[in-house]
Amino acid sequence: MTVRWQDVRHVLLDMDGTVLDLAFDNHFWRELVPQRYGAARGIGAEAAWRELEPHFRSLQGRLEWYCLDHWSALTELDLAALTREIRHRIAPLQGSERFLEAVRDSGRALWLATNAHRDSWMVKMEQTGLGGHFERIVCSHDFAAPKESPEFWQRFVARHPFEPAQALFVDDSLPVLRAARDFGIGQCVAIRHPDSSRPAREISEFPAVDRLADLLPVTPLP
Repeated sequence: MTVRWQDVRHVLLDMDGTVLDLAFDNHFWRELVPQRYGAARGIGAEAAWRELEPHFRSLQGRLEWYCLDHWSALTELDLAALTREIRHRIAPLQGSERFLEAVRDSGRALWLATNAHRDSWMVKMEQTGLGGHFERIVCSHDFAAPKESPEFWQRFVARHPFEPAQALFVDDSLPVLRAARDFGIGQCVAIRHPDSSRPAREISEFPAVDRLADLLPVTPLP
């Protein structure tokens, strides 16, 4: 696909599954947390996942689903410490840094918009060294609403003014992309292959690419 770069003044990017490899998060939540939760209770990881999975499913799309404090209280595990323990597994998706550099070189504003809890996104930006590419890092927890909700977008633009019609937004979550589209974001693009350890997905609802680097070249601002 081709971005209409002449219409873009702000580039808004999701973090996990867009800039960073979602393999870290899938390992963390689907393997490591059940292992540690089960070990603390004397049950196997599969039994622990069966116990935890309904909680995950019931909160999907809500802010609590992304909140390390919520899950730390539920599991009685220090999930911020657990994130730091395996931080060596955090990695960008291939080509992400090249794309970030190209956007900045083009003269456009580059902002990160994430649902991730502060204790998560700060470790990830520090580990990868990518934080310095972004003029602003916008966290949904600061607005008390996830990116899936209209309230997030309304509060986002109220605190950090920009023209939605002149923005490009890239995310791997279809519910988030729908909310952005409904809010009036000019161009919304989906990531088909957010987790390098799993196959790419088929996406027809939005223009889609495997990686951010597939959106290159980035033309300079007119």
